[in-house]
Amino acid sequence: MSAEKILSDWKNNSFKPVYWLEGEEAYFIDTLVDYAEKKILTEAEAEFNLSIFYGKDADWTEVVNACKKYPMFGDKQVVLLKEAQQMKDVEKLLGYVEQPLSSTIFIVSHKEKKLDGRGKLAAALKKSKAEVFTTKKLYDNQLPDWAGQMVKNHGLTISPKALVILVDHIGNDLSRIENEIEKLMLNLGTRKSITEDDVENFIGVSKEFNAFELQAAISQRDLAKSIRIIQYFESNPKAGPIQLVLPSVFNFFSKLYVLLSLKDANESSAAAALGVSPFFIKDYYAAARKYDFPSVERVLLLLHEYNLRSLGVHNGSANDAGLMKELVVKIMA
Repeated sequence: MSAEKILSDWKNNSFKPVYWLEGEEAYFIDTLVDYAEKKILTEAEAEFNLSIFYGKDADWTEVVNACKKYPMFGDKQVVLLKEAQQMKDVEKLLGYVEQPLSSTIFIVSHKEKKLDGRGKLAAALKKSKAEVFTTKKLYDNQLPDWAGQMVKNHGLTISPKALVILVDHIGNDLSRIENEIEKLMLNLGTRKSITEDDVENFIGVSKEFNAFELQAAISQRDLAKSIRIIQYFESNPKAGPIQLVLPSVFNFFSKLYVLLSLKDANESSAAAALGVSPFFIKDYYAAARKYDFPSVERVLLLLHEYNLRSLGVHNGSANDAGLMKELVVKIMA
């Protein structure tokens, strides 16, 4: 079950007695816990029927006793256990999970990792009436679609280029992406469309000097432009950290490799095969006129090598800007 489905059920007043929320992506867990804390009960009901515990400090007996209480002046109570991954005796919740109270909505936030599947508690959760929701980090190529849907949910539209610049700048941080979209919404006034200028003015990302523009320059073998962008990054380290730039370029050339392997594909089918917006497929066809199979393979190997060097493997004393300059020169040699 997805976070959206759980939220939909809650909004329709449909609840299970236990929700176990676990995994790597904190954003979805936090969204559900925040809603449970603020919206399941009214303010008056929450005064008597909302209990919140934190794993590091919580005693398992107190948590279970809270769950076993009956609601006051209402038909349900909510018990939240946050940061359960820090709770020493979390396995001792087993008895309650096996026999939960129907009037209690017990919600456990277990971030960063999954519960050990070999334990009795994990087995009991699978057999009980509990809802186990496991989150995973989105892949980088999923971020534009996710962010685009977030923009749409706010009643806005965004240009494809502005969306890529925004996502490339922030990286895989869903909470920050949401915050920046909300910032854009507040600054748009009555307008409903987000442009590259808006991202530059309100988020602080240069529309000329960013990871997307460097990727485009490399794809067109434009060495002079590539060096100018890298020099900008050197003066503004937060604008293009190498740890974000290299994966972006690698992702582009990986998709270019796929494009070169397609036969008789039109732009629509090629965009689908690459998993990119049709708006950008022309960029890949343009790059395909500059790079053939052997050269793309060589680029991918270079990107792998320089990614390792950026992490300190066989790097010597080169800084990030020096590494990127050296890399683009070798790519275009």
